[in-house]
Amino acid sequence: MNLAIENSRVSERGDYSPEDEDAPCHVLAIPADCAGMRLDQALAALFPEHSRSRLQGWLKAGRIRLDGSVPEAKHRVAGGERLEVEEIPLPEEQGAAAEDIPLAVVYEDADILVIDKPAGLVVHPGSGNWSGTLLNALLHHAPQLAGVPRAGIVHRLDKETSGLLVVAKTLAAQTDLIRQLQARTVSRRYLALVRGQLNGSGRIDAPIGRHPTQRTRMAVVDGGRDAATQYMVRERFADCTLVECRLETGRTHQIRVHMAHRGFPLVGDATYGARRRGNPLLDAFPRQALHAWRLGLLHPVSREALEWESPLPEDFARLLADLHRTEGA
Repeated sequence: MNLAIENSRVSERGDYSPEDEDAPCHVLAIPADCAGMRLDQALAALFPEHSRSRLQGWLKAGRIRLDGSVPEAKHRVAGGERLEVEEIPLPEEQGAAAEDIPLAVVYEDADILVIDKPAGLVVHPGSGNWSGTLLNALLHHAPQLAGVPRAGIVHRLDKETSGLLVVAKTLAAQTDLIRQLQARTVSRRYLALVRGQLNGSGRIDAPIGRHPTQRTRMAVVDGGRDAATQYMVRERFADCTLVECRLETGRTHQIRVHMAHRGFPLVGDATYGARRRGNPLLDAFPRQALHAWRLGLLHPVSREALEWESPLPEDFARLLADLHRTEGA
């Protein structure tokens, strides 16, 4: 598609906040070869540097207009309509402040950043955690990330989960990494210590959604989003098993939910299993024993296959050492 896109602000809108003043607005005519497409399909074709979820977010927020009106995603375009797309952060992306929080940077270049996140660090601001997050730290480390949605974050780790995650430093890199995640070509491997003696290896394929009565929890539910986790036993102890898990999908709390669903909740996970079960050593561990130890992906620009590993954090390694010492005695 040959497009002439004008970068400007649309002066007829009267609902700008001060943060919007320098926001670019793309103005173009819908090309004839998009005629008959749903608007969301046309947007994906016209703006391949943005993810579909980002475009849908702008559409829902009224930041995409067709002939001056805010259309629905399913609206069929005819070709020739005036399209206006405002590239400004969504409300949940605004207002985060840069904070000087130490980061363990494993890899960095002009396009991506790989972080080894410690347990206890929240990834993204939200209810009860509006500061002191990884996002705040990223804005201090690389101020240009203020111009990338979610400061370049493309996947998350739970607050009490440690390990590797990748951050995009440009819009193009973020879109490519999101598409790699959707295509399930990003390799994410975790080490988890689960309660009980698990045998062999296997695959858990069970849909995950919001718990029907406890809204702060996730659960295996009919009608949930598809979710698949592969697992392999690494080492067995009397009351627990060290397991390597590979994510095929990336649902909220996926490993924690899937392993608890199989009857093997993670050590230290009070949300999906009893914190105390009579083993003082395991009962004393203060968080879920889960570590994102290996991450692999294609570089979004060079297409080089890259992979990183993170050693177990001190608390997890010490727990395993204590188990070896106790059971070896």
